[in-house]
Amino acid sequence: MSNGSQAYGADQIQVLEGLSAVRKRPGMYIGSTDLVGLHHLVWEIVDNAIDEAMAGYCTEIKVVVRADGGLEVEDNGRGIPVDKHQKTGKSALETVMTVLHAGGKFGDGGYKVSGGLHGVGVSVVNALSDRTIAEVYRDGKIYYQEYRRGDAGAELKVIGDTDKQGTKITFYPDDEIFDSVIFDFNTIAVRLRQQAYLTKGINITVVDEREVGKKYGFYFEGGVRSYVQHLNKSKEDLGTKIFYVEKEEAEGVVEIALQYNKTFKDVVYTFANNIHTVEGGTHLTGFRAALTKTINAYARSNELLKAKDDNLTSDDVKEGLTAVVSVKLGDPQFEGQTKGKLGNADIRTLVERVFGEALSTYFEENPSDARAIIGKTLLAARARMAARAARDTVIRKGALEGMTLPGKLADCSSRKPEDSELFIVEGDSAGGSAKQGRDRHTQAILPLRGKILNVEQARLDRILGNNEVKNLVIALGVGIGETFDIERLRYHKVVIMTDADVDGAHIRTLILTLFYRYFKELIEDGYIYIAQPPLYKIGKSGKAHYAYTDDDKEKILQKFGPNDKYSLQRYKGLGEMNPDQLWETTMDPESRSLLQVTIEDAERADKVFDTLMGAEVAPRKKFIQSYAKEVKNLDI
Repeated sequence: MSNGSQAYGADQIQVLEGLSAVRKRPGMYIGSTDLVGLHHLVWEIVDNAIDEAMAGYCTEIKVVVRADGGLEVEDNGRGIPVDKHQKTGKSALETVMTVLHAGGKFGDGGYKVSGGLHGVGVSVVNALSDRTIAEVYRDGKIYYQEYRRGDAGAELKVIGDTDKQGTKITFYPDDEIFDSVIFDFNTIAVRLRQQAYLTKGINITVVDEREVGKKYGFYFEGGVRSYVQHLNKSKEDLGTKIFYVEKEEAEGVVEIALQYNKTFKDVVYTFANNIHTVEGGTHLTGFRAALTKTINAYARSNELLKAKDDNLTSDDVKEGLTAVVSVKLGDPQFEGQTKGKLGNADIRTLVERVFGEALSTYFEENPSDARAIIGKTLLAARARMAARAARDTVIRKGALEGMTLPGKLADCSSRKPEDSELFIVEGDSAGGSAKQGRDRHTQAILPLRGKILNVEQARLDRILGNNEVKNLVIALGVGIGETFDIERLRYHKVVIMTDADVDGAHIRTLILTLFYRYFKELIEDGYIYIAQPPLYKIGKSGKAHYAYTDDDKEKILQKFGPNDKYSLQRYKGLGEMNPDQLWETTMDPESRSLLQVTIEDAERADKVFDTLMGAEVAPRKKFIQSYAKEVKNLDI
C-alpha cells in the first residue's frame, strides 16, 4: 500500500479546464436537479472509491446517510494526494475538489481502469453543495479542508495523526439547487449492492443514521455470478447451472454470467468499468451476437435444429435469459455525460470472441444444460411465429374496422399527439361518464371491461388474443414486440383511471405490468400517468368539496363549525360520479392531479413486478406480509 501512495502524487493530477457554470447549469453536469440528480452526487463520490478498489488499493467503502442531512463516503484507498500541484499552485486535494476535469484519470499513472472518466466528479459535487468536508488519511497524518459552494474556506491543514489510509468526503447538497435534499436510503443501498457484485472481494457498508439500527453490509466473492443468482432468486430456473466466464486480454477484462429461467422475459444488465450502461452499447452487441451464433451452431451440429428450420433469432434466444455483462477497459468511450452507452468498437469483438468460445465450451461440457436451454429457445421461436400470425390478424381486423381503431374507443378530434390524451377507464359505466364529461378535442376514452390478462405469465401470442389488450395496443398506435415504434404514439399522455378500491388497484397493476414489459419506453419517456379521483364528496350549503385522501377529508371537516350540517359521500367507483363531477375532479387539466409513472431503478421495478405478478406464490406472500403494516386504508 505504501508503494502505491508514493507512486500516486500531484504530478499525476492533470488540469483540463477551470470550474465554471456548474451552479448556473447543473443539469449539464448531473442530468437534472430532481432526486435522480441529487443521487448522482452520491454516485460520483462512490465511483472514485470504486476506482481505487479496481486499481487494487481499496478493500472497504463506507457510506453514511447522516442525521444532519449530509452524506459521507469513506474508503481505505491511497488517499487523494495532498502535495502541491505545479500548475495550480494549490494542493492536489484542493485542485481535485475545486477544478473541473482535474483528477488522476487523465494521465498515464493514476488509474489503469476508471469509471469516473469524465472527471467532473468531486468538483461538481463540491460546487453543488452548500458545504463539503474532505479528510485525507495519508502518510500518518489527517489532512482536513472545508469548502463552501465549491470554494475553499481555508487552507489545507493537518488536524492529527493516524494509522489509517484513505479518503473521507462529506457533503451537504445545496437546497438552492435541488428540488429536495433528502436522500433515499433504498436507492443508495441498491446501487451499492450492485457495485459490490461487480467488484469481487470489496466490503461495502451503508448506514442510515436517521433510523436506529439501519445498516447493511455487502460482500460477494462470486462477482457477477452472485449477481445473476440474486436476480434469479424468485424465478424458477431450467435446472441448469450458472454459466460464468472471466478473462483478461490486452483490450480489457470481460466478466459474464448468465442463467435461463422459465419466464418469458429477459433481464440483461451491462456495465463498463462498473458504470451501469443502461442503453447498452458495443459490449451488449457483442454479447447478443455471440449468444445467437453459438446457440444456433450447437443446435445445428446436434440436429436440434433441422436443415429445413430457420435459424433462431436474437429474440428467441433471449427469452427467459438473466445475464450480467461487465467489461473493464483503459479508455472507455461513453456516449453522453450520464455514461448510458458504451461506444468502443474493439470491445464488441473482444466480448463476442471471449464469450462465444466460453459458451461453446460450456455447451460441450454440459450437454444436458445445452439441450434445456435450446429447448426453451425453440419454444420461443414457435411462439414468435404464432405471435406474428396473431399480430397480422389484429392488424388486418383493425383495418376493416376503419383507421385500425377499436369500436369502444371514443377518440379525440386532435391529430397532434402532443395535445392528445388517452384515458384508460375501468368499466363501461365510468367510460360513459368520461365520454360525456371530457374535452372531445384533446381527450380520448378507452373503457376496459373487467381485468386484462396478466402479461407476466403469458407469451405474446396469447397476449394478442386478449380483446382488451388488443384494443389498447391498437389505440396506442405504436405496435408491439418487434413492430414497436414510439414515433407512432398517438397520445403523449396515457392516463390510467381506475376506481379507488382493491379491484381498481389490481386493474391498474395489470395495466402497468403490460406497459412495463412491452411498452417500457413509454414509461421512460414520461408518457404514462395515473389519475387521482376523489374518495369523498362533502356537501355543505349547496357547495361540493372533494377530498382525495382521508387526511383531506379531516382538514375539510375541521374548517366547518360544530353545528354545521353537511353530507358525506364515499365514492365506491368512478361510475358514481356524473360527467360534470368526473371532469371537475379528475379530468380537467386546470384542477386535476395526475401522478407520472417513472422507473427510478429498473432492477427494483423488475423484481417488484416479478414478485407481484409472477407464477411463484412464496415471494408474493412474503412481500405482502412485509408491507401489510404500511397499508393505511384497505377496502375489503
